[in-house]
Amino acid sequence: MGRTMSETGAAAPLVKTVTVGVGRSRAFELFTEHLAAWWPLGTHSVGRAEAVSVSMTTAVGGEIVETTSAGDRHVWGTVTAWEPDSLVGFTWHPGQDPAQGTHVTVRFHEVPAGTEVELTHAGWEVRPDGAAARARYDAGWELVLGRLVTHAG
Repeated sequence: MGRTMSETGAAAPLVKTVTVGVGRSRAFELFTEHLAAWWPLGTHSVGRAEAVSVSMTTAVGGEIVETTSAGDRHVWGTVTAWEPDSLVGFTWHPGQDPAQGTHVTVRFHEVPAGTEVELTHAGWEVRPDGAAARARYDAGWELVLGRLVTHAG
């Protein structure tokens, strides 16, 4: 089993890579503008069965927001980097205190089969349960990104 702790004792960044069968521009659009179409809200959200949508405001400073059937809003994070078709970065704290937010960077690379989507989730040291959270997200991002791949067709 690989090491998950860096030399400083903080959990190492989690990196997940998938290939989607669409061009880079479309892959970026699906990830940023069409989250609700592919994100598994029933299992990977604050509201679970009550979650009806999630959206990302597509600019630095914009929020990623889940909406429930009761109209409740849950902020998942804030966009920190925005380079259309290439990169999006955001803080990540769904249902948690923003002060304990981790950071996600998603890069989009053109490959012969379509687009490689590389997600890096870092900053585990800000969470009191950093190592355990990293372990949960290791499996969670696999499922989430698998849904993106399926949706992209």
